[in-house]
Amino acid sequence: MSEHEMPKLEVWMRGPVPGVPPLLQPVAHALLQAREEVAKYMDGFDDTYLWVRPAGRASVGFHLQHISGVVDRLFTYAINNPLSQQQFEYLRTEGQEAPHIRSADLVLAFGKQVETAVEQLRGTDETTLTDVRYLGRKRIPTTQVGLLFHAAEHTQRHVGQLLVTVTVIPSVIGNNSR
Repeated sequence: MSEHEMPKLEVWMRGPVPGVPPLLQPVAHALLQAREEVAKYMDGFDDTYLWVRPAGRASVGFHLQHISGVVDRLFTYAINNPLSQQQFEYLRTEGQEAPHIRSADLVLAFGKQVETAVEQLRGTDETTLTDVRYLGRKRIPTTQVGLLFHAAEHTQRHVGQLLVTVTVIPSVIGNNSR
């Protein structure tokens, strides 16, 4: 196999992400991997199907909006800040069909959100990872590291769902799934 034929290594196999503390490398790796996979899965996607809900499940548009929103919200809580009105508005509209939105814009927005998150990880002091943080309006107690890791694993879960949705849409379009 030539170098050009070799499959690209997953992000975690490429080594440490520069500047990210060692204990937060898995978070950075998962988010960067998700960014790459989203770009790959969405390459050539037909925006006609962005809001299709196959078998009543979440649309591609929802998954793309949701992963950006989750990373933004959980990383906000991780630095012990409340959500802004803009973040609440974004949450309120996640998944609502919006014909003017293009999938490429959602993919780009997610990529930017990942970059913002990785920058935040670079500035995170590992000695604060077990510090108490609060989730949501109910102020559910958790830790900084809990929020960061949940952002990464929740994103990965939705990327998996996105892959399945993008894959099955062609087979269900004829089944009046909109």
